[in-house]
Amino acid sequence: MSTVVAQSHHVFGLQSHVTNNIFFFDEQVIIFPAGNQCVKYNMDQKWQKFIPGSEKSQGMLALSISPNRRYLAVSEMVQEKPVITIYELSSIPVRKRKILNNFDFPVQRFTCMAFSPDSKYLLTQTSPPECNLVYWLWEKQKVMAIVRIDSQNNGVYQVSFGPQDNTQVCVTGNGMFKLLRFSEGTLKQTNFQRGEPQNYLAHTWVSDDKVVVGTDTGKLFLFESGDQRWETSILLKELASEMKNLQMIQESESLIEFPTVTSPVPSYEQVTMTSSHSQLTLPQVFAVAAYSKGFACSAGPGRVLLFEKMEDKDFYHESKEIRIPVDPQSNDPSQSDRQDIICMCFSPSEETLIATTSKNQLYSITMSLTEISKGEPAHFEYLMYPLHSASIIGLATCIRKPFIATCSLDRSIRIWNYELNTLELYKEYQEEVYAIGLHPSGHFIVVGFADKLRLMNLLIDDIRPFKEYSIRGCRECAFSNGGHLFAAVNGNVIHIFTTTSLENISNLKGHTGKIRSIAWNTDDSKLISCGTDGAVYEWNLSSGKRETECVLKSCSYNCVTISPDSKIIFAVGSDYTLKEIADSSVLRETSAFDAVYTAVVISHSGHMMFVGTSLGTIRAMKYPLPLQKEFNEYQAHAGPITKMLLTFDDQHLLTVAQDGCLYTWRVYDKEGRGIKREREVGFAEEVLVTKIDLEEKRVEEKTS
Repeated sequence: MSTVVAQSHHVFGLQSHVTNNIFFFDEQVIIFPAGNQCVKYNMDQKWQKFIPGSEKSQGMLALSISPNRRYLAVSEMVQEKPVITIYELSSIPVRKRKILNNFDFPVQRFTCMAFSPDSKYLLTQTSPPECNLVYWLWEKQKVMAIVRIDSQNNGVYQVSFGPQDNTQVCVTGNGMFKLLRFSEGTLKQTNFQRGEPQNYLAHTWVSDDKVVVGTDTGKLFLFESGDQRWETSILLKELASEMKNLQMIQESESLIEFPTVTSPVPSYEQVTMTSSHSQLTLPQVFAVAAYSKGFACSAGPGRVLLFEKMEDKDFYHESKEIRIPVDPQSNDPSQSDRQDIICMCFSPSEETLIATTSKNQLYSITMSLTEISKGEPAHFEYLMYPLHSASIIGLATCIRKPFIATCSLDRSIRIWNYELNTLELYKEYQEEVYAIGLHPSGHFIVVGFADKLRLMNLLIDDIRPFKEYSIRGCRECAFSNGGHLFAAVNGNVIHIFTTTSLENISNLKGHTGKIRSIAWNTDDSKLISCGTDGAVYEWNLSSGKRETECVLKSCSYNCVTISPDSKIIFAVGSDYTLKEIADSSVLRETSAFDAVYTAVVISHSGHMMFVGTSLGTIRAMKYPLPLQKEFNEYQAHAGPITKMLLTFDDQHLLTVAQDGCLYTWRVYDKEGRGIKREREVGFAEEVLVTKIDLEEKRVEEKTS
């Protein structure tokens, strides 16, 4: 194995399409899926610990935590086969307790799971066409019972055990509400479904024999031992404006590209897309969570209702409304509060309610606050910070500040702090954002928008443009290491600008296909580029001419970088290799084996190399590259990695991917070579503020 090591340090992201994607481990610690790992996050102390996905995993489908909080079950696809791994959460580090991967029944994937009240049994539901409900004694890897639950192939959304009874089971899905009892090796249905079948999206047990179920038409039912006892309809307050917003929601949703493999069959996307227009104006109850006074349910976009039990009756009354607040940074503030809430849970003391949304956001609210605001809706807050909700396609870092800049298909720019693990600034735009570069000073960025290329200042509380160029759809841009130049790609031409006079001083032409990646050498005398045309070019910036070229028409390149001594170019692309190129020829090729490399980066010390794959993993190797298959591979993202960078001091590796997550990794070489580049000076404390803003602030202070 390689001596170069990477450890997950922090992730900014959430995989909201995983079934049951948020729960409490204890009062302070929550668990959620991000990329291809599960994250344990302490909300008070802000630390994160990681439970990586299985080797060769193609992504998580569903999670479940045992009632005693000792075990975590993870359903994954591994090399096209379904696997359930049960982890022991109480051990440090978390260890694998059991793996269920040998099945004597047909199964394509497990879409939802639940542990029994005593944590000894596990229910798992398989996807259509089989739709089997499997009852396991999981510690012995033994199937106790199996039953086909759905002959119509409509899909099951949720399975659960009764709160006190290992033998009592509830299953809900499209046209299906079934109670079953386990006895003598079989699961038998105990209820008889009466009335119109509904699309039951979610359920929760409110007592030993009572279940509250929510539908896609805003109806809530209370069943006792299978008989309906109570029903109510949630109404939306803004039905008229709803239809207009609806079209906008659907347009914005279509931007989210989830990898097909990882999306469970009866997924949130399918429910929303298959519902008819008229139905969508009714609130869909995607999530229901019980607590001691009653239950909480999602009630249409951006809205949760609390229902409390009436004394001496089996009825519930609506007691409180909680809303997702409008986000002022959103490009369309009327949209930010219109996300569907798809998963909710209460902390063990019921002091905190947390929720996840269809746009990959995490929200929380302190329950005692809901009592204060009489009559008025209470409001959620971001649990950590606003996260990207679609593929991240741009990544940049700087020298004088611990900043990371990202841009995404969600049309936003975000500036993160990798030292404090916080979000410094963010802004959403009307037009698409394709590429981002961050000046070494950390004070300004260059951004490729659909319509223009913009230079923008990072102010204390805003991102503000100060220069525009009429370069449309720039897909790659980067400041030079010294910060005096920047390069911007337009199709198959690279434009070079100075950051002092802001003039276009050179245009590098030669590529015949789209340029996919550019890299500056250490002293900024050369620029390297690669593209879909199979060309890797080295440009001399003083003459504006090509110095070396290496063309392989059979390979579409994804990424290029150059060694610190500027002697060797590294290029990765569609032909499953990592190439080392010098003087216009390929010195050697190292096989990528079973993955396409999508990104490559070498440390400033020249001893550590990292590559990102189309599978979402990262590989760490030492340089010079060994001849054998010698690298450490880490589960990282739930989609192809789009960009990778190392921070200036070689301490952190930064990775972003199509799954909308940003990971920071601590990296080091066990042989101790080039571990730490000593910082001459600490990070800069200064921030930018415009004169007008400063004067306005002073006036405000005087008047107040």
